[in-house]
Amino acid sequence: MVNEEMINIDDINYAIYKIGEWKNDYEINQIGLSSEIPVTKNTLRHVKLSMVEIRAAKFELSGEMVNGFVAIASQLNPKAKAMELNDLIALEEKEYQNILEELDNLELLDDDGSIPLDGEDYLIYKLEKDCHVTKSVPANLYTINYYNNELKKIEKALD
Repeated sequence: MVNEEMINIDDINYAIYKIGEWKNDYEINQIGLSSEIPVTKNTLRHVKLSMVEIRAAKFELSGEMVNGFVAIASQLNPKAKAMELNDLIALEEKEYQNILEELDNLELLDDDGSIPLDGEDYLIYKLEKDCHVTKSVPANLYTINYYNNELKKIEKALD
């Protein structure tokens, strides 16, 4: 019998997601552009905190201060590049509100449970501190393969 390593759902050292689709369509909110849907309370908190931090970052764009989501989209997203700045800012706000609503209505795993670390039902990232930044490191082969495929998609989109 193989002794499979289990992790607790409430372990703050892991971010756990399922692959899925958001209810709304998103153009610029990087959280909503991902197919990774949080499945634990701790992961949900981490995602919300990340959004708050990105939105709190301020950048000057065309003489106006914008948040991080708007700045990133204006540099990397061809559709966003073609938009008027006020429209882009309004779209970011709408997407932010929609993603918050979706996050608040997710069905989450019970904190009292556990899952196998090497399973293929969930994407599991080990959260590691690197100076003052938290890095998400794929914690199993299933997540590594998914992560590498996503990086290839990003690289292809940027070419």
